Amino acid sequence: MPRYRGLGGCLLSISLFIIFLSFPANAALKTYDFNIQVNNVSRLCHAKPIVTVNGMFPGPTVYAREGDQLLINVTNHAQYNISIHWHGLKQFRNGWADGPAYITQCPVQTGKSYVYNITVTGQRGTLWWHAHILWLRATVYGAIVIMPEEGTPFPFPQPYMETNIILGEWWNQDVETIVNEANKLGLPPLPSDAHTINGKPGPLFPCSEKYTFAMEVEYGKTYLLRIINAALNDELFFAIAGHSMTVVEIDAVYVKPFTTQAILIAPGQTTNVLIKADRPPNRYFMAARAFEDAPITVDNKTATAILQYRGIPNTVLPTLPLLPAPNDTKFALSYNSKLKSLNTPQFPANVPLQIDRHLFYTIGLGVNKCPTCQNGTQVVASLNNITFVMPKVGLLQAHYFNSSGVFRTDFPEKPPTPFNYTGAPLTANLGTTTGTRLTKLAFNSTVEVVLQDTNLLFVESHPFHLHGFNFFVVGSGIGNFDPQKDPAKFNLVDPPERNTVGVPTGGWIAFRFRADNPGVWFMHCHLELHTMWGLKTAFVVEDGKSAEESVLPPPKDLPPC
Repeated sequence: MPRYRGLGGCLLSISLFIIFLSFPANAALKTYDFNIQVNNVSRLCHAKPIVTVNGMFPGPTVYAREGDQLLINVTNHAQYNISIHWHGLKQFRNGWADGPAYITQCPVQTGKSYVYNITVTGQRGTLWWHAHILWLRATVYGAIVIMPEEGTPFPFPQPYMETNIILGEWWNQDVETIVNEANKLGLPPLPSDAHTINGKPGPLFPCSEKYTFAMEVEYGKTYLLRIINAALNDELFFAIAGHSMTVVEIDAVYVKPFTTQAILIAPGQTTNVLIKADRPPNRYFMAARAFEDAPITVDNKTATAILQYRGIPNTVLPTLPLLPAPNDTKFALSYNSKLKSLNTPQFPANVPLQIDRHLFYTIGLGVNKCPTCQNGTQVVASLNNITFVMPKVGLLQAHYFNSSGVFRTDFPEKPPTPFNYTGAPLTANLGTTTGTRLTKLAFNSTVEVVLQDTNLLFVESHPFHLHGFNFFVVGSGIGNFDPQKDPAKFNLVDPPERNTVGVPTGGWIAFRFRADNPGVWFMHCHLELHTMWGLKTAFVVEDGKSAEESVLPPPKDLPPC
């Protein structure tokens, strides 16, 4: 069984009950009752109340096996409305269980409950769950561990033991208060006070000596680390002093194994690595810090945990790993280029080769007038110069019931005003508009999306997450995407398959997927700051010709708005 240490921390407000209904004959019925209470949690020098699931920070791990059905009953006792997104779980025809507030459901109101009914289909590996409303995922998050079907081994050496490593951020003050105050000013919120590993910052921070996660290992054994970046706004480097890591999986998809001294992991992404405890027995720091190559101030908040060999006393001072420099773009690009799908007969890479829809989206930041803001302006973000406006009702409900006036399906397939996207810095918004505008996709059509960073205000990296689908990252580059030359360099054989991908600073990425999952599916930057500013959109995937290719009816307990 997996071993987890240091996952304590009580606190506030959602009752989550998880029941595993395992229909395969060789799977057991598992029932979990998770309860919530209010408490103060301290991670640095300050204690504060936070929203948690079952009083745990991070929250409980959801265990499943490929083919299982999950019934997850969320009861909200918090002062905030809540919704939970099961990040990376493919909700076939069942967007009602996906979780983003006002996209596939209205949030669960205080004192109310909602059952997420999820069938795990064709997936195994590490995913995660988190709140998908406001900035509540700062503390409301946890791991999802999906084991393969009984009798199906990993396509890599069987580890002796495994551990979840969840990277996050910590604010000393209430994060929603910080965000609301910033919005009144029209400015970005204050950055977090610390990064964390399994909810704990480690001894490099003041007042945090007892808030350190420790993992004990036995010499000569191999361990699987399931690493999740649950941070709100930072891509992170992660390394272990003295130890190399073998990457074997990303976003619950097996990859061709390769060895590295450090990994780069963006918010929303997961990475499984094997480590062998073959170094001189000692205590070694695991560490995570931000990758930031944009021209803004870098705050090096390095979180640490301890890899401790059995028998080594706690008084031994650990050594720090050599992490890449915060602006090491060369390492970041090199690391991402090594990620390739396994592409075996058992785990094929079914990359769409003929494309029905080519979509080109520019990513922009800008400043708009804001009469209600103290500064008179506010920062906004846009795709193809459109700042997304969240509706007041769930988009999936509006689509399913043919409600008019909630959204339009005329999102532009390319920017209305082409320009030198990564040239000299631009300060204008190029006619940015606001609206709830979506893209309609025919069922089973093949889609290629190019996401292009721009130098509106400044260039910056952007991790984008697509709900409802995995996709193949067939190409990337620095500078402007060239539709005449760059497609010839696409990897259509074994590109990495993901649900979240980082658009490089001042560059572009191209991904492909098959729109075989009817419903309304969110796509957004997984930097919470940019999502709040409007860097998001959604796809409406039409029903197919049969009932088996159509959206399922909504559950009876779907939350009202």
